[in-house]
Amino acid sequence: MNETLVTVVGNVATQPDFREAANGAAVSRFRLAATVRRWDRGREEWADAYTSFYSVWAWRTLASNVVASVSIGEPLVVQGKLRIITQERDGRRWTSADIDAVAIGHDLARGTSAFRRVSQARPSAVEPVRMAGVMAKAVADVEAARMSAAVGGAGPLSGGVGKGPLSGGVGDEPSGVGNGPGWA
Repeated sequence: MNETLVTVVGNVATQPDFREAANGAAVSRFRLAATVRRWDRGREEWADAYTSFYSVWAWRTLASNVVASVSIGEPLVVQGKLRIITQERDGRRWTSADIDAVAIGHDLARGTSAFRRVSQARPSAVEPVRMAGVMAKAVADVEAARMSAAVGGAGPLSGGVGKGPLSGGVGDEPSGVGNGPGWA
């Protein structure tokens, strides 16, 4: 086995898409933007250098959990097998970097996350949609608590530099997003 295993840290650039493969296995796909940061000595600050985009593929239970847990803009750590694919479509040559994910998680250096174990039974195609609604409500509840704390004073979830675990900080600036050739 001469597979190239990679670990990529980046931001979710497209909403994860969920499908059932022809063999009945669940598959999810999204784009990950990894921006290199460099220290600019002239301006004495960190600056974006360039962004690499990867198509991340998740299968089976990982696919369902990705759709239920991941949204655009969130920082992730993705580990998997790198595949460089070159193809010709409509007279144009495309090269894409795909990652067959083995593990995906939120980058806890840039925020917090809550883990919920799911049953080992094979999830239905409807489960990610239902779980996405549950996650949206949970995010709304946390945001409401954060806003309430911000109005009431400097609580543990209040905004501002270094005041709480959900406050902004180095590396929280948004990265550019782009679209590759698609599902083809």
